[in-house]
Amino acid sequence: MEYGILEDLMGYALRRAQIRIYQDFLDALDAWSITPPRFSAMIIIDGNAQMKLTELAAAMGIARSGAVEVVNSLEKLGFVSRSDSAVDKRAHALALTSAGKQALAGIIQAIQAHDARISARLTSAEQAELRRLLGLLG
Repeated sequence: MEYGILEDLMGYALRRAQIRIYQDFLDALDAWSITPPRFSAMIIIDGNAQMKLTELAAAMGIARSGAVEVVNSLEKLGFVSRSDSAVDKRAHALALTSAGKQALAGIIQAIQAHDARISARLTSAEQAELRRLLGLLG
């Protein structure tokens, strides 16, 4: 197959890799109905007690409306709850439920196995170099 200029484009190479990685991620976490944004939100909420929705949106680098969607989906799964904030009466505090904490333990194990699979062909030094190089992009 001839790909022409596509073979020379960094963005194309990154996108092809991202598609393969994303599919493996979805397959690994299918049992929990977890997507990358949901996983990120769970990790951030778990590590930051009484977090507000606007803080979650900022931490994830997404719009507040996007954070609302993510939190709503996690709430439907029974993984996240909202309660009145002790700090700001106008806001809700986010927390993982006990089911969310239990699920997160299994999700983290699945993510670690996924990460090992996708990076198995790279040495530790190559993995570190790839992270460094990716940090230079954009």
